[in-house]
Amino acid sequence: MLRYFIGTILLLISAPSSAQRISGSVYEQIPGDTILKPLTGANVYWLGSTQATATDTSGKFSIPRIAHASQLVISFVGFQNDTVNIGSENDLRVVLRSDQTLKEVTITAGTGSLDRLSPHQTEIITTRALAKAACCNLSESFETNASVSVSYSDAVTGAKQIQMLGLNGTYIQTNVENIPSIRGLSTTFGLNFVPGTWIQSIDVGKGAGSVVNGYEAMTGQINVELQKPDTHEKVYFNTYVNNFGRTELNLNLAHQINKKWSTGLLTHGSTLRNRVDQNKDGFLDMPLYTQVNAVNRWKYQSEKVVAQFGVKALYEDRTGGQTGFRPEMKGTTQAYGFGADIKRYEVFSKIARLFPSKPYKGLGLIMSASVYDSKSYFGLSNYDGKQNTLYGNLIYQSIIGNTNHTYKAGLSYLLDNYGELYKNINLNRLESVPGAFFEYTYNNMDKFVVVAGGRVDLHNLYGAQWTPRLHLKYNLNSQTIWRASVGRGFRVANPLAEYYGNLVSSRTVSFLENIQPESSWNYGTSITREWNLGNLKGNMIVDFYHTRFENQLVADMENPQYIRFYNLRGKAYANSFQAEVNATPLKRLELKLAYRLFDVKQSVTDEYNQSQLLPRMMVNRDRILFNAGYALPYDKWKFDGTIQWNGKRRLPSMARPDEHAEHNPIPVVETGMTPSFFNLNAQITRTFPKWDIYLGGENLNNFRQKNPIMGATDPFGRNFDAGMVWGPVAGRMIYAGMRFKIIR
Repeated sequence: MLRYFIGTILLLISAPSSAQRISGSVYEQIPGDTILKPLTGANVYWLGSTQATATDTSGKFSIPRIAHASQLVISFVGFQNDTVNIGSENDLRVVLRSDQTLKEVTITAGTGSLDRLSPHQTEIITTRALAKAACCNLSESFETNASVSVSYSDAVTGAKQIQMLGLNGTYIQTNVENIPSIRGLSTTFGLNFVPGTWIQSIDVGKGAGSVVNGYEAMTGQINVELQKPDTHEKVYFNTYVNNFGRTELNLNLAHQINKKWSTGLLTHGSTLRNRVDQNKDGFLDMPLYTQVNAVNRWKYQSEKVVAQFGVKALYEDRTGGQTGFRPEMKGTTQAYGFGADIKRYEVFSKIARLFPSKPYKGLGLIMSASVYDSKSYFGLSNYDGKQNTLYGNLIYQSIIGNTNHTYKAGLSYLLDNYGELYKNINLNRLESVPGAFFEYTYNNMDKFVVVAGGRVDLHNLYGAQWTPRLHLKYNLNSQTIWRASVGRGFRVANPLAEYYGNLVSSRTVSFLENIQPESSWNYGTSITREWNLGNLKGNMIVDFYHTRFENQLVADMENPQYIRFYNLRGKAYANSFQAEVNATPLKRLELKLAYRLFDVKQSVTDEYNQSQLLPRMMVNRDRILFNAGYALPYDKWKFDGTIQWNGKRRLPSMARPDEHAEHNPIPVVETGMTPSFFNLNAQITRTFPKWDIYLGGENLNNFRQKNPIMGATDPFGRNFDAGMVWGPVAGRMIYAGMRFKIIR
């Protein structure tokens, strides 16, 4: 009897007991449907441990209980995670809901957010963050962002350029809803063509991006998500005016036609007709312009298909130059003038095939066709540019065995037809680039993620191009994330469009050779640390990125008489270090402090083939940003302020060589440094149930670059140059506006 009793006890101890395990079922709920369906392959694991399992074909799971663990996490790609506090429960029923905005599962410190799940270092700029400033267009959406800086490219055209990791925005792949948009000839004014009121969110990713989106990302990727047709805001109306005379009207409409169909209309109109010359140099501080811009889009969503398609149209005219210039004086020496007449049209579609019984599986097709037509003049010189683009991207995604192993594979096609004419320089080319890509992801419960991808593109002009990329993410603990990345990028430069502002000068444009594609390798690593110490919440991000060029377009302006374009004949690299702290020391008080350091150099070769490695011009070595925002309960009043300190930048030599001297040598080493300066921006917002009013100012400390235009008194002479702009041209700007919305 004793032996039987002991044996029974040992059997009970060794046998798995239902009390020692947690079992249950996981279901999915399709939006707009009340039917629950079993979810196969969902991850189930104890928070803070490696004990995990997955649901079977019936959505059921069973997992052993473990000591000191009380939170069970259920996750699946494309669905919102669910964390269940476990007590004595034994039979769970969990429903996961589709998450169409998975990237917004984030760690946050107020309005700024970091994508915690992504292996790419990605910051998400939300509509709440965009509301901290007037945000009239995409170029003005980065005022509180430490990673991206924006500046004017010259003192006449009003063209803006961005910088990230110490390099121009041309090295960033900028997409609108995953469609390459601000590229080619549109890099000149493209940032001005996305109104801020259209923007739902902006994803800013540093380093090499995903191969799924193309080969042109060399230092990062920016993806802009626009307001959707099925948004909860039925009507959104915005007005804006500033003391310089710039006015804007924006109207967004969204209508849910029925359960499956919705449509949206985004419109924008803005103008500046007031002639401003604060520094009295005889030139307008900002060009006169009028822009009309609209998007009409439609969306269809069913259980198995999601489709969006639409059309975009834009028209803008710009006039600048001397204050007395009128368009009828074009082509004469009565006054120096600048003008640009721009038209852009685009049709696009995005179709996704869903598999309700296999939500990890999907097939998508993105297509776009666009025309960009620009006619410009600079004094006595004309520049005409036209670009026709056709883009397609077919993406299939699925799993290998279970959701720990996923992949994306697909085919892409890019067709660019360029036609440029500047003086006697004719740059015409047709690029036809079919490509194929594959990207594998290993995800161990979001703690350790590896993304390895590669693509091959067959360029009709430059042959086969191989683009490999690798991203790693590892959660050192529940509050600390380490990321690393490496990848190659490739692009074909458009020199005249990318240095458009430097054409406002007496410089002679010279192409010393046929320009070859630019290519580079980018290496990066970052540490993100989140903390929660009582009332003090926040995070800290430290990152370092190195970009090394195999070939780079050199725009040599060391001789003030020329812009000399040629291929890299030496070294070119960019090192970027950034440390950022976001904190919420008090309820409703948000603070951001960031420091950025750049070390960017490029080899410049003179006409005697003497090469010198110089700091890249117009790139400031140091930058400090501090932002503070405070809101009263229910956001009734909101106060925001930003201080930026911009360090010194290198200028090329402005010394004119003696035209009578023998050999007329080029003064490569005679360069100068700009002074450092501060900028102060602030805004106050009063909110009501359906509308807001806001009042703000930019450059409130009224800092202006002295004499931004060289030779302004003789613009048709040999010393004229409006392209050496490193600081604000206009002074203090005060603005006001109103937002009104009707919620569905």
